[in-house]
Amino acid sequence: MRSVKTKQQEHFETDLLEVIEDTDLKELVVFNDDFNTFDHVIRTLIRVCKHTPEQAEQCTWLIHHKGKCAVRSGAEAELKPMCEAIREAGIDARIL
Repeated sequence: MRSVKTKQQEHFETDLLEVIEDTDLKELVVFNDDFNTFDHVIRTLIRVCKHTPEQAEQCTWLIHHKGKCAVRSGAEAELKPMCEAIREAGIDARIL
């Protein structure tokens, strides 16, 4: 007996493959330090990560109080230039 796939089964398999590909997402994490000002970090997140001022401020408070904050998630290739730009601004950032 031969099995025939329905359109619904094919759609499900396609969706499942897309979910599996999304698991390769990384996080761009910024770490707290005793050197950079709130304003500098906020301006950098707005410029580099395209955050709104509110997003950048919230991330900066999390960095200050928790020691770090994932400021962006995505593919490593997308995050790498952002990480380098943040580091060039004198802020500790890593892709995890």
